[in-house]
Amino acid sequence: MIALNFEKLTRDIKNTNFKYKEGKVTNVIGLTIEVEGIKAFVGEVCTIYNESNQEIISEVVGFKSSNIILMPLGNLVGISPGCRVVPSGKQLTVKCSDDLLGKILDGAGNPLKEQEITRYSAYPLEAMPPDPLKRRRIKEVLSTGVRAIDSFLTCGEGQRIGIFAGSGVGKSTTLGMIAREAKADINVIALIGERGREVLEFIENDLGEEGLKRSVVVCATSDQPALVRLKGAFTATAIAEYFRDKGLKVILMMDSVTRFAMAQREVGLAIGEPPATKGYTPSVFAMLPKLLERSGMSEKGSITAFYTVLVDGDDFNEPIADAVRGILDGHIVLSRDLAAKNHYPAIDILKSISRLMPQIASDDHKNAASLARDLLAAYKDSEDLINLGAYVKGSNKRVDMAISYIDKINEYLKQQIDERTNFEESVATLLTMFSK
Repeated sequence: MIALNFEKLTRDIKNTNFKYKEGKVTNVIGLTIEVEGIKAFVGEVCTIYNESNQEIISEVVGFKSSNIILMPLGNLVGISPGCRVVPSGKQLTVKCSDDLLGKILDGAGNPLKEQEITRYSAYPLEAMPPDPLKRRRIKEVLSTGVRAIDSFLTCGEGQRIGIFAGSGVGKSTTLGMIAREAKADINVIALIGERGREVLEFIENDLGEEGLKRSVVVCATSDQPALVRLKGAFTATAIAEYFRDKGLKVILMMDSVTRFAMAQREVGLAIGEPPATKGYTPSVFAMLPKLLERSGMSEKGSITAFYTVLVDGDDFNEPIADAVRGILDGHIVLSRDLAAKNHYPAIDILKSISRLMPQIASDDHKNAASLARDLLAAYKDSEDLINLGAYVKGSNKRVDMAISYIDKINEYLKQQIDERTNFEESVATLLTMFSK
């Protein structure tokens, strides 16, 4: 006769996590689905079988008493009370592989064309940023191919820059120039909440065939569910981390962080979170650093990130712009006034800054850039008097010098979309401008 150890059996039973294998839909309110009969953790993936027995992938976003609240990564059509729900016990992951190069993916990381990714590593969408004490310091300049950025807002490998602008001022065009000309191994581009029309335009016109060959594009358009738009940003970041962990120099571009924040606001409001600053929920401001801090330097490779921020009504102090500016390592401001004067890229040098330029640029470079900034500021302060003809030459030496140089500086800052330049050429031309 076998002796039973009741103490051990009791302990094992208490420590066993019993889960129901299947639940059912009880309620659908707005964007959320309430399910009873299963136990699941926040972030767990569940499969809903609708009336046509089609699978709808969903994620646990909260709880209500003993019921769980799901948000779908697909359409709610066909879901009715009693539909089966099966938890997976896993979080969302993305298939990462070298085969992704040149491909266009949806928000969940699946190729939009019928292309199978065979050999891959599964990377979690939710991951911790690199250990701050193990991040390598930023010491190397990254050439972006944009003269105004390389000369006045010098970017380092592993730096995170925000591109702030209103609608229609040239954010996508500037990103396309960087994607084609920047000296990096891989580009990962996330189009979050964009118009469906703009996706193909960006790929064919702004990015081009040459840029696409060394890029991975993640696309979650504005018509997609909020959760898909939200996960699209994390999918692109996870893919960038995969290439970074291989020791590569990666550029991550996201257009735009504002639409990411809007998606998180939709999720937060749908699960009952109270609105805070200008309607944005507190989780939005908690989510931003979790996303933005994942880029940068690591022990192996680097992710240099460019995040666009769409400012409402050209208000550069609105909540999302203000929060993002406080997290990143610099900001590039695109001016509607410059764009109206046919000055492209419409970068407002006086309102933009790279926090790492003082550490990575040479002294001669910094002195020339500083002088040019001083002259731009002096001309701007006296521009009304100059245009009216009220300024008397000789009244101010700095303004006199600004008037003599302003056309050269503006001509230098303008650049055609397909005009090629590199960091060394840009700096050499800037130094030559003031050496005469």
